[in-house]
Amino acid sequence: MDRTVQLAQLAFPNIDPVALRLGPLDIHWYGVGYVVGILFAWWYSRKLVSDSRLWGGKQAPIKADDLDDFLTWAVIGIIVGGRMGYVFFYDFATFMQNPLSIFAVWSGGMSFHGGLLGVFIAMLIFARRRGFSPFSLFDVIAASVPIGIMTVRITNFINAELYGKPTDLPWAFVFPGGGPEPRHPSQLYEAALEGLIMFFILRVLTHNFKKLPQPGFVAGAFVLWYAISRIMIEFVRLPDAQIGYLFGSWLTMGMVLSLPMALVGIWAIATSQKRA
Repeated sequence: MDRTVQLAQLAFPNIDPVALRLGPLDIHWYGVGYVVGILFAWWYSRKLVSDSRLWGGKQAPIKADDLDDFLTWAVIGIIVGGRMGYVFFYDFATFMQNPLSIFAVWSGGMSFHGGLLGVFIAMLIFARRRGFSPFSLFDVIAASVPIGIMTVRITNFINAELYGKPTDLPWAFVFPGGGPEPRHPSQLYEAALEGLIMFFILRVLTHNFKKLPQPGFVAGAFVLWYAISRIMIEFVRLPDAQIGYLFGSWLTMGMVLSLPMALVGIWAIATSQKRA
C-alpha cells in the first residue's frame, strides 16, 4: 500500500460525532462547536467595547449590556439564516420534497453565507433600535466570530464531511465515506484561514492599528479575508454533491457567493474613514 495512504489512514482520528448521550438526547460536536463559538464571541466582544483605548480614548458607542441583549438575536440570526441559506443556496429541491426536514437542524446542513446574512439583518435591526451605528456593531461582532468559525470547521472534520479532492500530499486523510483515496482536509484549511489566522489579523487591526473608531473597517476586512480564503479553498474542496460544479469543472457555489462578499469588503474598508 502507498505510504501516503498508510499515514493518512493512521492519522485520521476516529472521534464519535456525538459528544454526549443523555438518554434519547444526543449532543453532537457540531452543535458544541456553535455553542463554544457563540459564547467566545459574546465574551470577546464585551472586552472590545469595554476597552476605551481601542476607541481612541473614548467610550465605545456600544455598551457591554447591549451585547448581552444581542446574544439572543445573534443565535436566532445564525440558526435561521444559516439553515435557510443552505435550503435555498444548496439543496432547495430536496427540502421541498419534505418541507418539515427544514427544521431538523440537528441533522446538519448550515450555510455560512446564509448565517452571515441572518446575523447582518439581526445587527442592523438591533443597532437601529438602540440608536448606535450598525457599522460599529458589525466591527465588534466581526472581530469576535473567527474562533467560532474555527470550532465549527473542526467539527466538520470530526464528522468527515466537506472534505477535499484527492491528493498525494503527506497530510492528506482517507475520510470515511470518501473512497480509498487520501484527500485534502479542506475543513482544517478553513479552520486555519477563516478562523485562527483571521482572528489574529482582526486583533492586530483592533488592538495595534486601532481601527474600531473607523466604523466598517474591521467588518470589511473580515468579509474580504473570508471571501479570499473561501475562494482559494474551493479549488481543493469538493462541491456539494447535489450541486456539483457550475458552468464547467471549477466554479462552485461557494465561489459565487464569496465574490460579492469581496466587493462589499473592499467598499466597507474604502468608505470607513468617511464614517469616522
